[in-house]
This record gives sequence, structure tokens and C-alpha cells, in this order.
Amino acid sequence: MTPPLPQGPAFPGSVGISDLRVYEWETDDGHHGGTPHLHTVSNEGYVVAGGTGEVHTLSSDGFARDPLSAGSVLWFSPGTVHRLINTGDLHILTVMQNSGLPEAGDAVLTFPLDVVSDADRYREAVTLPDGSESERADAARRRRDLAIEGYRALLSPLQDGDRGPLEEFYAAAAALVQPRVEQWTKLWSETVLTDVETTRAQLASLAAGDAAHLADAAVVRAVPRPEPRAFGMCGRLQVWDT
Repeated sequence: MTPPLPQGPAFPGSVGISDLRVYEWETDDGHHGGTPHLHTVSNEGYVVAGGTGEVHTLSSDGFARDPLSAGSVLWFSPGTVHRLINTGDLHILTVMQNSGLPEAGDAVLTFPLDVVSDADRYREAVTLPDGSESERADAARRRRDLAIEGYRALLSPLQDGDRGPLEEFYAAAAALVQPRVEQWTKLWSETVLTDVETTRAQLASLAAGDAAHLADAAVVRAVPRPEPRAFGMCGRLQVWDT
């Protein structure tokens, strides 16, 4: 059962947070870790709580690999394809801009182009079935492996200086999410924009010498959703409704 949403002000910046234990499943290229993907409108940040690993990225700078260990902080903008590699109990607090949009489909997995270009095939490939923990784990692993197949088709040309496949993937990802943009805009307006406008109004009040909003001071306490952890794209997730 999902706990009720906490009442009161939004989490700072209207961001979303989750506790991520990165998959230890091996891949056929000798790594262990999560599912490569990108976000179409949201920045994402990592605060590494423990363990070791790397994040491999494809961006305007080409291919990069950044080591991760306790205390590492790294973030990236929309369009950055990212793949988490786990070399030893990698444990990350993820911080997502635009709380709610990533869960509404802002993340696009790097499935092969023919899958991403077909909304029905993409939906079938990305959706985990209902079932036992074992069945869901098997499905999450197959999903991860399919995304790695598509990721390689982007990585190899990019390393040779050819951005064509990545640009084709960007176009397919944009077309895939386009039907959801109206819904996203409404969600963003009701959360992020509302938070910004609240701060604008508070600044105007303070400039006028009015501190009335301080009388509404409140503390919000969120509780994590019940175990077991969800099968996320990159690992097992513990989330809070913020």
C-alpha cells in the first residue's frame, strides 16, 4: 500500500529523491550495472553514499566515464545518455529535477532504434509485468540488456566521431514522448512553476516589509514506500513521496 502524500510545502526545488542500490547483474561486455537511458527535460544528480563504480555518459562532449565512490557528486542535463557501472556495492542518492516528470515517461531507455521508433513496441519492452519478485527481476534484466544493445549502437559511432546515430535516437525519443508533453506541462505548472511563483510572491512581500507568510511555517516528514524495493532502471529503488 502506498503511503499518503505528505502535506505541506513541496520538497526543496520541487525535486524528487530516491535511494538507489545499483544492480550487480553482469552484462555480456563484462560490466555489472544498470540500464542506459536519457531524460528529455530533466536534470539528474548523483550523491554517492557508498560503494564504488562509474557512470558512462554520451553527451555533447562525446563519451566519458567518471569514477564514483562515497562522497562523489555528479549531475547532467537532458539528452545525456547515462549508464551506471557497479564495481562494488554502489549506493546512490539520486536527485531528479521536475519531480513527477521522470515517473511520467521523461526517461527514454536506449533500446535499438526500431523499438524506440515504435510506441507500441517500446511500451511492451519497457513495462515490467506483474508477478513474483523473481519474474520481475528477470524482466528488468532483459529490459536492461536490450537497452545495452541499443546503447552500443550509439557508443561505437560516437567514439569514431559520428554523431548521426545519437541524433537519430534523439529524434525518435522526442517523437516518443511528444504525446505526453501536454500532460507534463500541466504537472510541471502545478508543482515546479507553482513553487517558483510562491517564492516570487514571498520576495515581493519581503520587499514590501510584509512577513505574513512566515506564520505558515511547517515541517513535512515523508516516509519511504514499503519494501520490497522497486525494480528501477538502474537498480533497486527506495522512494519517498515528496
